[in-house]
Amino acid sequence: MIRRGEDLSEPRRAGRFGDFYDPEAFGRFSEAIARTLGTARFLVVQTVIVIGWVSLNVLSIVHHWDPYPFILLNLAFSTQAAYAAPLILLAQNRQDDRDRAQAEVDREVNARTQADTEFLARELSSVRLTLADVVTSEDLRDAVDRVGDALDDLAARIDALTGGQVASAIEEDPA
Repeated sequence: MIRRGEDLSEPRRAGRFGDFYDPEAFGRFSEAIARTLGTARFLVVQTVIVIGWVSLNVLSIVHHWDPYPFILLNLAFSTQAAYAAPLILLAQNRQDDRDRAQAEVDREVNARTQADTEFLARELSSVRLTLADVVTSEDLRDAVDRVGDALDDLAARIDALTGGQVASAIEEDPA
């Protein structure tokens, strides 16, 4: 029985047997068994052993240690299933725990990434608003060109009114 607050990473003492075991090592062992039982190689080897078992007990080559209906073979399969099922479930539970922990880490990373993205979007928006009021060199060129055009227009009007005397005086004494 697991008690609340008990550290499962340290070896535990079994009730009345007095044996110590490491749950982490046992979990790794169960995962290794589950990985072995879930392979095509295991199924092929098991099929070959069953075919050999049945063949040797049906044919009269050797002494029949397990005659038909192969009760000893059925007992071996039952024992294998009795141990394999809990080991596979233990391995699945450990994988579920790892998946849950990884999902939590992923959620934290996603939350940080989303917060960073929102911060950068706000900063970019702020920069855009700030740059919207900044005068560019093109704006300055346009303004200087308009002032130049206005001065040319003004000089032309003054020349028209004075008969060109102001323009000739400016050319003689530019300072």
